[in-house]
Amino acid sequence: MDDFLRLSASTARFTHGAPRAFSFGDDGRLLWFLRSTGPTDAFDSLWVLDTTTGAETRLADPRELCAEPGPLPDAERRLRERTRLVAAGIGSYALSGDGLRAAFALYGRLFAVAAGGAGTPEEIPAAGPALDPRPNTDGSRTAYVADDVLYVAPGGRISPDDGARWGLAEFAAAEELSRPRGHWWSPDGVTLLAARVDESALQRRWFADPAHPERPAEDFAYPEAGGPNADVQLWVLGEGGTRIRLDWDADTYPYVSDAGWESETEILLTVQDRLQQSVLLLSADPATGRTRELSRTTHPRWVDPLVPGTPARLADGRMLTAADTPDGAARALAVDGAPLTGDGIQVRAVAGVHEGRLLIEAGLRDPSEQQVLLLDPDTGKLTPLADGPGVHTVSASAGTLLLTTADADGVRRTVRTPDGREFTPADLSQPLPHRVEPVLERVTEHRVPTALVLPRDHVPGRKLPVLMDSYGGPCAQDVTADPRRWQHRQWWADQGFAVVTVDNRGTAYVSPAHTHALYRGFSEITLDDQVAALHALAARHTDLDLGRVGIRGWSYGGYLSAMAVLRRPDVFHAAAAGAAPTDFRHYDTAYTERYLGLPQEHPEVYERDSLIPDAPKLSRPLMLITGLADDNVHPSHTLRLSQALTDAGRPHQLLALPGVTHMTPGGIREKIMALELDFFRRELA
Repeated sequence: MDDFLRLSASTARFTHGAPRAFSFGDDGRLLWFLRSTGPTDAFDSLWVLDTTTGAETRLADPRELCAEPGPLPDAERRLRERTRLVAAGIGSYALSGDGLRAAFALYGRLFAVAAGGAGTPEEIPAAGPALDPRPNTDGSRTAYVADDVLYVAPGGRISPDDGARWGLAEFAAAEELSRPRGHWWSPDGVTLLAARVDESALQRRWFADPAHPERPAEDFAYPEAGGPNADVQLWVLGEGGTRIRLDWDADTYPYVSDAGWESETEILLTVQDRLQQSVLLLSADPATGRTRELSRTTHPRWVDPLVPGTPARLADGRMLTAADTPDGAARALAVDGAPLTGDGIQVRAVAGVHEGRLLIEAGLRDPSEQQVLLLDPDTGKLTPLADGPGVHTVSASAGTLLLTTADADGVRRTVRTPDGREFTPADLSQPLPHRVEPVLERVTEHRVPTALVLPRDHVPGRKLPVLMDSYGGPCAQDVTADPRRWQHRQWWADQGFAVVTVDNRGTAYVSPAHTHALYRGFSEITLDDQVAALHALAARHTDLDLGRVGIRGWSYGGYLSAMAVLRRPDVFHAAAAGAAPTDFRHYDTAYTERYLGLPQEHPEVYERDSLIPDAPKLSRPLMLITGLADDNVHPSHTLRLSQALTDAGRPHQLLALPGVTHMTPGGIREKIMALELDFFRRELA
């Protein structure tokens, strides 16, 4: 590997040493976070910043607590995969309700630490390899999960012995619905709301490591499109063994995308139907389990999941929901059904309340940028809080803000207190090697966002081979002003390529109409938009050599890459396809059915989007890459396509990586890039 790839690998893509996982505690006085000691230190420690003084204190060092760490428990390893967590050491933590105490798991052991006093972590005796500990309001008790059983310390087992998994999110919720947790303390710190997950109806997915045939195979339950989902229930587990099940129409609304205590006498939960066309916010009585509907959001295609913070109840009892404008031009907010925002603003998240107004993240201008705004819930008046060029995000507590700005100059974080003081949490990460300002343009009749990155030493008039590097999948975004997205693309450009990235229709943050265009079909629109955007850019930038076009991608981007050479060999001359879901009949329920419907009802959609029948058409060089421990896009996707290509007599390359997961951590991604570079240099010469 060259110097850049070695630096990228050793710093985990320039993330080691950067603070992350921020949480406010004690009404904004404390800011908790995780950070390692520097750019090559993979082990995150737990820190707290006192917003009254700006002083940072390290409260827990994983190497001091576990001098000889063992392997992660399987359940924690899978949870980290679901949340895309690559850092070692303390991966996550949870605060007590008062924000003065944190609990965390470390290689199956449990620890808790208080922000004040000596700050020495104490180990909590656990019944087995433990994960997802959560302290109650005052930190006097901690709930955790071990071997699919929910425990409380001090205390003991609290979930019944009924063969189900308790206290954890099922695969669909954690991977696709943004709910990685499965238990919640009541405000009084006495009662637990817990998820009960029965996966007995699901098929099993198996993994065996061919590099270690002496090891037993591993399996887990997987919800495949068109097949059964996990049976998910919510139970209130109280003192003395009392158990109350929350009652809603789970047959019609099987997905629980959010849950939590609103007060000691009310639980709020958000449920969705299987195709995610109806989302209900329900109020539940923890004493009886009875529920009532507070709000209903519907869409004839799907209710977009990308507006965190909604639906929600405002302080005065009114209901805040996300609602698209009638023409599909903007993602808006509504209060009790009345529009609060309209065209000209794309709402992306509701981050809370600040100074009596809603604190929101939204796009006001180009979709590559994001602003932080205050929104008056009565008048709809907007007040910019952070609206310069770049991507701005925010979190808040009791008047204290944490503002983050990502632009071409890097990433900056600022803590702002109600009395006007400002602090900057220390960032010990490797500075980004490149200052990249991609050429951002909207092209074609659909005005799809595109980006072009050229070699830093490019001489105008010199023709360059093109490397398409896009994700292209639904509800995702590639073309953004965040500089972290462009470091590796600049490296690719400096190897002699014009790097093109396209956010085809179906991707996020342009408009609801743009996002919903992929309804009932991935392949045609994704590929057509990529080709049309490439040609439009080449007409504007004549140094792009359309006689030498390669394409690379991972996950949905791998699907796009393989599809490109299979279906449009007239445009694409070589492809490297990593972790490609080659047949969505074998991908998960919540993601796939949201966009394509049920395979039993729309078999033609799934057949049209499958790449397996295209195998005999291959006429261009294709490199297939898969991790043999990938529990998201199972390696069988790649292997099925490879088998079909072999059966059809079509030569191709297959790179199968033992022990590698979907995230390709530990420098694996950089090693793959080096191999891809050799491939493209050879095939596009």
